[in-house]
Amino acid sequence: MSSEFAEFAEAAAGQSSRDPGGTGRNFDRVAVLGGGHDARLFAALSLAAGADVTLFSAYGKELEAIRSASGIALRGAGPVGTYQVDRTDAPSIKLTAELDAAVSDAEIIFVTGPVHKQRTYAMVLADHLKDGQVLVLCPGRSLGALETAWALRIGGCAADITIVETQCLPYWIDAQGAVLNLTDCGPSPTATLPRGRNDVLEGIKRFLPNIAPKDSVLSSGFADGSALVEFPALMMGGAALSSGAISVPMGGQPLAENQTFASLIGPEQKSLVERLAAERHAVAHKFGVRDLPSAAQWIDTHAGAMKGQNRRAIPSIEEAKAVLRDGVVGSLVPLISGAELAKVDVPVTRSMVTLASAILGADVASAGRRLDTIGVREADIDAARATMDAIATGAR
Repeated sequence: MSSEFAEFAEAAAGQSSRDPGGTGRNFDRVAVLGGGHDARLFAALSLAAGADVTLFSAYGKELEAIRSASGIALRGAGPVGTYQVDRTDAPSIKLTAELDAAVSDAEIIFVTGPVHKQRTYAMVLADHLKDGQVLVLCPGRSLGALETAWALRIGGCAADITIVETQCLPYWIDAQGAVLNLTDCGPSPTATLPRGRNDVLEGIKRFLPNIAPKDSVLSSGFADGSALVEFPALMMGGAALSSGAISVPMGGQPLAENQTFASLIGPEQKSLVERLAAERHAVAHKFGVRDLPSAAQWIDTHAGAMKGQNRRAIPSIEEAKAVLRDGVVGSLVPLISGAELAKVDVPVTRSMVTLASAILGADVASAGRRLDTIGVREADIDAARATMDAIATGAR
């Protein structure tokens, strides 16, 4: 069975017909899809790197908010500055509500936002993409590139494009009004579909300096440890559980700089992360993926440091619920789907999905990424392997 799953992993990775080695492509025309904090970050980073940048949003309020703020302000880590928009007398970010205008001449397209928006973009983009363009999913989470490839194909896209699946932003964002305060994020597992397009990975380091190349999107997908760190931290608190926060004497007030995401993780939360990590490792092993981070490494990457330049801010309630929703749909359900095919029991992962659904008041698992929703509906492993190969190579 192990050898069959290893072959299945190779099929899912989809070996590229060209392997250009380590020479990086030069991306000078960038499109960013979305108007949230992550989209604003990518637009500013791309302009800072000297690229011609267009930011698309279908929501007038998002575009107006950027215009009224006189641009995008970055503070903290990264290329600090204020990056202006819609200027004709100086380099600036062009804002548009027309998708075709944003992507028609773009060499690289950053797809931002939650999983459901990534799905929508994939379907809409099917009629607009051309040979040679690069689509970056950040964060791609588990099965992100494969789901996008499937959606593009059923949408009629026949162009030879490259999909990049990367798991982390280059910086943590703490938005204060129109200002994005940045701290350094850890290494981001990243791969291309089709696999082997190393020139693309070298080229995007200009915008994503923290990428950690993987040999396939199967490896980068299993390396998505976001939910297994975030769920125990955000859901498992209270008097019965300790935290990692610095002790405060009775009557004292905790310092704001010590209220970080890492402070939410104490011994009990760490134990849950370790059990979730063990389940992810077990499923990945069946698929032939064995070079995953340890639980401690995942905590370092996704919780950030307790303080200093790598700290991650604690999200608001609204932001935390968005994290839970995306974690179920894009990280935990895909693992459960793979576990079912691999016949591996993942009870702790399933319990996290149940708890998150109760908190969100909706059966979000039903919208999760599953193998059968990206065209892999066969129960037989050989037939499933053939289907995955067809998706990865564009035959389906």
